[in-house]
Amino acid sequence: MAVRLRLTRVGGKKDPIWRIVVADSRSPRDGRVIETVGQYNAQTEPSTIVVKEDRIRDWLSRGAQPSDSVRKILKTQGIEA
Repeated sequence: MAVRLRLTRVGGKKDPIWRIVVADSRSPRDGRVIETVGQYNAQTEPSTIVVKEDRIRDWLSRGAQPSDSVRKILKTQGIEA
């Protein structure tokens, strides 16, 4: 099973909030997730980023691959993916 760290959209219409989740790469964007490891809100100034750093590092050590957008978010938090 190929596991990825990626974003899932939550929030209302025209009010997106994104969760950083661990999911099977074959599941749809807002489909079943294995674990929620963070949250990203780009509408606040500055952007709000909340991550569970220990869980993210654990999943990365197990071979999970971050999406491009999640990789950029993790880089701003000082986590190398």
